[in-house]
Formats: sequence, structure tokens, C-alpha cells
Amino acid sequence: MEPTYDFGMIGIGVMGSNLLLNIADQGYSVIGFDLKQERADALEAAARPGTTVKGVTDVTLLAAGLKRPRKLMILVPAGKPVDDVIANLLPHLQEGDILIDGGNSYFKDTNRRFRELQPRGIHFFGMGVSGGELGARLGPSLMPGGDAAAYEYLKPILESVAASHDGVPCVAFMGREAAGHYVKMVHNGIEYALMQLLSEAYDLMRRGGYSNKQLATVFSRWNEGPLRSYLVEITADIFTVLDDEDASGATYLIDRILDAAASKGTGKWTSVEGMDLPVAIPTIDAAVSARTLSGGKELRLRVEALFPQEPRAEAVFTEEDAAELETALSVCFVIAYAQGLSLLVAASDAYQMEIPMASVVRVWRAGCIIRSGLLPLFADAFDEQPKLPSVLLHPALASWLQQRTGALRGVVSKGVAGGIPLAAMSSALAYFDALRSGRGPTNLVQAQRDYFGAHTYRRTDREGVFHTEWNRDKTQSDNPVT
Repeated sequence: MEPTYDFGMIGIGVMGSNLLLNIADQGYSVIGFDLKQERADALEAAARPGTTVKGVTDVTLLAAGLKRPRKLMILVPAGKPVDDVIANLLPHLQEGDILIDGGNSYFKDTNRRFRELQPRGIHFFGMGVSGGELGARLGPSLMPGGDAAAYEYLKPILESVAASHDGVPCVAFMGREAAGHYVKMVHNGIEYALMQLLSEAYDLMRRGGYSNKQLATVFSRWNEGPLRSYLVEITADIFTVLDDEDASGATYLIDRILDAAASKGTGKWTSVEGMDLPVAIPTIDAAVSARTLSGGKELRLRVEALFPQEPRAEAVFTEEDAAELETALSVCFVIAYAQGLSLLVAASDAYQMEIPMASVVRVWRAGCIIRSGLLPLFADAFDEQPKLPSVLLHPALASWLQQRTGALRGVVSKGVAGGIPLAAMSSALAYFDALRSGRGPTNLVQAQRDYFGAHTYRRTDREGVFHTEWNRDKTQSDNPVT
């Protein structure tokens, strides 16, 4: 086969084929590989007239058909499948070729692959792709990281297929080595938090008597204000869909869906990273835990039988309550983003990834699951201070929050009084209150650790590390540790 194709894809399921067809629509000739002939045939059949799209089941034909330097993307499940694909490809690749992993791979695996392929002269990229199946076809948000020089070969293609905001493509170089996959991991952690926050808002209104029709109206209205975002938009739509398996045609699908959510690795990885660096991201942690707790449906039913809700007057959720909840949610959204962005700033420094924070935020403005009208607040903050440890330090954002945090306090109070679990909202408020407390209670924790384990402590009045024999004569205490 003559080398006539501009871009190749390994793994042409829904996401892979949609992205490849998108690239073809921009005028590039593309070739896709899959082990299944039916997928190769389906790829060609889905191509628009006038585009050049080829499907193959032989990796030799794939490699031979690509122009040098070869530009190849892998879209297969994370983990061993990625390593297997790379191993099968290596005999067919040459120095200067570019290989992109577009799945949700663990960033440490991406670092390992980057370093293993570098001596062979093969440029490896980890690229986050956000926007789902529709985004891949019509314009996703793309987060590539790897080798800056090699990115110049990819830039024209990626900019042509990415979503755009105000004419600017939602793709940018995210930094060294695994920066792209790290940014996508944190993106997904923020996504977990936002989804949990919206679910808690739904729970408050549902228990307060709101019908699905009313919920759709409220969320649609919210999507015209500070909460304007993709997730709020689709949530409004969800409440309008009837169950087509119900003969009466009067049952909403949301009421037939089991309240037990699954999760993949990225949410857990984000929480673990927060603990390892360390950076506090409690709202993301709460969202991950909430999904885990939701999965124990049988256990929850058994505990519910032992601890039934106390009888109380029927709760009524008013228009005023909905307005307060809208404000509270906007505060929670800001705090969830702030936590994830603080993690990225710290990781960029710790792993020397050189992540351009303002570019990260702008890449998320369109074609992205966590796109939101709030993002310009963060972009402005990082434009002024690229390594800002918390966007909550930005004066404009601080002023914005000061006017709205009272609503969050009111909503959380009502949830506690009503026995309604608000894990993410409560964690956002606690995070905010802890962050604005110049003096906290952890001096007691340090004293306790020193008492039972001689872990030492530091003092407020002088430098050094100290240990006290707490259960002996206090005249022998405050001995410096050298």
C-alpha cells in the first residue's frame, strides 16, 4: 500500500470511528484499524461523500499506508490493551513517528510508555478527549501532552477537529510527558463532583415535592444563569424523557433508573493523587465515595429498615428555596473547580509537567463535559498569576464568593435538619470554611500524635521540632529533637 493517508486510528469502535470521521471531514485522508472486519466496513460506509476513509484489519497495511512521520492514535481500553497495541505496532514504526494514546490511561503508565519509546525516536503522546461520542464526531475538547516539538505535526489536525469557542480551537499543548492524561484525569474528578452536586440538588427538590416537569423547568432556568453548563443542560433534558417501555406513557424514565452508580478509574485516581501530593480535594473525594456508597443498594435498604426517617411534616420546596439552591450550587461548582485546579498546579510543579493553567481552562470552554459559564473566572485568574495555588485567592473571584456563600450555608443547614445526605455540598462548605480559617484545630492532632507515638510537633513561638513526655513530670517537657 502506498503511503497516502494523513492519520491513522487503532480501535474504531464508536469513539474511534467518530473521531476519525471528524478528521476526514476536515479534508485529511484517514485509515482505521480494527480486528473486526465489520467495524472496518462500517467505518468506510459511514464516510461522507468526498472524504477519503479506509478501514483495514491488517496492522501492516495500516503502517504502510501512512505518510511519514506516521501519525497514529490508539483508542482501546486503558491498561494492558494499550501495551499490547504498542508492542504489535513497534516492528512497523520508524524514528520520528508519532503515537497518541487517546484513552483514559493512568498517567504513570503514560510516563512509562513515553520513556520506553523515547530512545527509539518515537514520539508518544497521552491525550485526553472530552465530549463523549457526539463530541468526537462534531468537535471534542482535546488535551494532548508529550513532546512539544512533535506537537507541531499534530497541531493542524487537532485544531481542525476540536470544538471552538469564540473562534479559538479547544485544544492546546498541556505540557511534558503525561500532562495530557493528568489534566484529563483531574477533568474527570471535577466531573464527578459536579454530577454529585447536581444529584444532591435533585434530591432536595424531589423530596420537597417537585415533579419531574417542575425539575426540568428549574434546571432549564438555571442553565440561563451562573450555572450555565453542559451538565445542567442535559439534566434538564433528562427530566423530560418518558419511559418508552411503560404502556401507560405516563412514567418518567428517571424514576425507573436504579439509584446505584458505577465509576471508572479516573475518579479514584484523582482522589489518590490528592492524598499523595498532598492537595485537599474533599468535594471530589465525597463524589467518589458517594458513588461507592450508592453501589451498596442492598446494604442501604437493610440500614434504612433499622433507622427509618423520623415522622415530620411534609417538606415543601418553594421558589425561594430554588433560588437559594441555585446560588449555593454555583458556589459549590466554583469550589469543585478550585480544588481540581489546585491539584493541577501542584502536580505540574511536583512532576515538572509545565502545565499551562490558563490554556487548560480555555480548552474546557466548549466540546467538553465540564464546560461551564464559570470558566472565564478561572482563566482570568491564571492569566494574571499562572501558578496561583488556589483560584479562591483571585480578588474578583473572592468578591464573587463573599456575596454568595450564605446561600450554601442555608442549603446545607436545611439538608442536615431534614436528614438529607449532602456529602458534596457539605464538603464544599467545610473546605471553604477550613481554607479561610487562619487557625484551625490541628494543633490538637499534633499533640495527640506526639502523646501516643512520639511523632513530634512544631511550635508557634520558635523554630525547631519538639517532643514532650506527656505523661511524666511536665518540668521535663518541651525538649527539642535534634
